[in-house]
Amino acid sequence: MKVITLLTDFGNYYPGVMKGVIWKIAQDVKIADITHEVEPHNVFQGAFLLYYSYRYFENAVHVAVVDPGVGGERKALAIITENYIFVGPDNGLLYPSALEDGIKKAYKIREDVSELVGTLSTTFHGRDVFAPAAALASQGKLGKYFEETDSMVKLDLFEYSVEEERATCRVAFVDRFGNIVTNLKAEDVKAKAFYLNDIEFPLVRTYSDVDIGKPLALIGSFGTLELSVREGKASEITGIKRGNVEIELEVVR
Repeated sequence: MKVITLLTDFGNYYPGVMKGVIWKIAQDVKIADITHEVEPHNVFQGAFLLYYSYRYFENAVHVAVVDPGVGGERKALAIITENYIFVGPDNGLLYPSALEDGIKKAYKIREDVSELVGTLSTTFHGRDVFAPAAALASQGKLGKYFEETDSMVKLDLFEYSVEEERATCRVAFVDRFGNIVTNLKAEDVKAKAFYLNDIEFPLVRTYSDVDIGKPLALIGSFGTLELSVREGKASEITGIKRGNVEIELEVVR
């Protein structure tokens, strides 16, 4: 049985409507919510979270919708890879995941797929375009509403620089614990500590390596550098509350 996953910046209400559209077309499909709490319009963060979640599903169609260009001229895409189908807006959101799994074909989704829904809004293509397209894709029906394309917007999740005394990277995600998740990969983290906003974050292996309330840096579950406070919030002591911002770290060797 096919699985369709959903990842959006929609919050609570809108994804339920998308599920209704999907089940109307593909009644037997299973739907899994990855998250609907991507920061509004934060394409980089959506791409990062999709990249670190898609591989844990088998036989899946991944629908990701973080779509500040909805209703405009950006394409709607369905990308066929070695093991998955990715459906969403052509703004870079799908690209890192699709590229890693191996892109085989890409299709432009025609907006008249919305006739399966009965409406085409300029603000909710999650319901009117991506949901019906995903339902059809889960059934292998990539015909009438899909046109092959050879172009798509590219996005590099891991563009950063590391020098002897400084690292410039990007905050990808600030989680509910206040941990600052960066895009700096573990293999490029070679330091004893980092300073951000004059706060020292010693590099440790686990939270328990420092006292409660103390800052720390570690390699988290994403395999990238995270800045944290044991049983506290790094986001509060640094003032960094959202993702897709560039930070400069002082590196202590």
